[in-house]
Amino acid sequence: MSVTKEQPNVESQAIAAKKAAKTLSLLSTEEKNEALHILADTLEKNTEVILEANEVDLQAGREKGYDTAYMDRLALSKERIFDFADGLRQVAKLEDPTGNILSNWTLDNGLLVEKVTVPLGVIGMIYEARPNVTVDATGLALKSGNAIVLKGGSSALSSNKAIVQVMHEALKETKIPQEAVQFIASTDREATQQLFTMKEHIDVLIPRGGGSLINAVVNNATVPVLETGVGNCHLYIDVEADVEKALNILVNAKTDRPAVCNALETAIIHEGWLEKNRDVLVKTLQEYGISVHGDETALSYIPNSVLANEEDWANEYLSLDLAVKTVSNVEEAIDHIEAYGTKHSEAIVTENKATAKTFMSLVDASALYHNASTRFTDGGALGFGAEIGISTQKLHARGPMGLPALTTVKFMMSGNGQTR
Repeated sequence: MSVTKEQPNVESQAIAAKKAAKTLSLLSTEEKNEALHILADTLEKNTEVILEANEVDLQAGREKGYDTAYMDRLALSKERIFDFADGLRQVAKLEDPTGNILSNWTLDNGLLVEKVTVPLGVIGMIYEARPNVTVDATGLALKSGNAIVLKGGSSALSSNKAIVQVMHEALKETKIPQEAVQFIASTDREATQQLFTMKEHIDVLIPRGGGSLINAVVNNATVPVLETGVGNCHLYIDVEADVEKALNILVNAKTDRPAVCNALETAIIHEGWLEKNRDVLVKTLQEYGISVHGDETALSYIPNSVLANEEDWANEYLSLDLAVKTVSNVEEAIDHIEAYGTKHSEAIVTENKATAKTFMSLVDASALYHNASTRFTDGGALGFGAEIGISTQKLHARGPMGLPALTTVKFMMSGNGQTR
């Protein structure tokens, strides 16, 4: 089934994926790993083809006036292509999450009970600008024995079509059927809505992108959803924070890649620390071009800052803008995070272990850091290989979702004629 077809039949693609999932579930770990290596090699060999397609999307983005953060997420380079190809090789090195016996026991009547990990089946992936998600999600799905139906955003349509076509060519050399990777090329909303409601063919939907996309999936889908979240991430600098640690973490979390979901958006600073370390903080902010939206206390210490409003506290800037909230204790910091956080990633810098414990115990988020940057909330950084998203919900999976999050369990019983 060609990914270049303009008006694809989404249901037929889902049915084909479901059939391919059955074949995929029977493959050995070695066969799946070999396929991932072939995919990686083929993507690298076709770098120029993918970059040409990406330039079409970038040019369209320039004409539409996409902002810098959006263009950064959309852009590919030889380095980025080699990075996501290498991500496939890293996934191949990871332990196969399927076929593991989590527990087993024998009943009094001799019946053996085993709880075994198995693939989810067919994953529907709905995402926005990042073409790398096409590769990351496919690699994780195939390694965990799942077929995948991809629905990328229209802004990356040319890039995604090229990537999937390259992967389809690569799959011809493997035991994995091409139909295990489906790409919905239509930009029609009806195609997306159709994907939302095919419970008989799709086992789970994973949305990855901005708040409006995620909310649309969560609110409209009848297929079970593994909800990923936007990243309004906070860093609390306590009165007992080491100055060098605090500034290094702030700079890394805010400036390393401002357009990603684990980047820092709000710094919560203890008034005592701010008063003592005003000069070095201001110098650092200016050096890295960080623009401050602060409360009245922050404005009195930080020149050229602007007064924050309610929207600033909730904003995922995805830029070098930073909201700064001042507090007098850790409890006020926790209250602010509870009011405006998105349960993604939150950090504290302090040398006081009791304060750190209070923060780590009471803040409700999928990832928490003591004296470290929020930028580590990433499947690759935490050793999962590529990630399929970061879950901010509490059921089934939470935090960076690697291979284990793409499995479920079966109870398998073996007997010798037992009846009840």
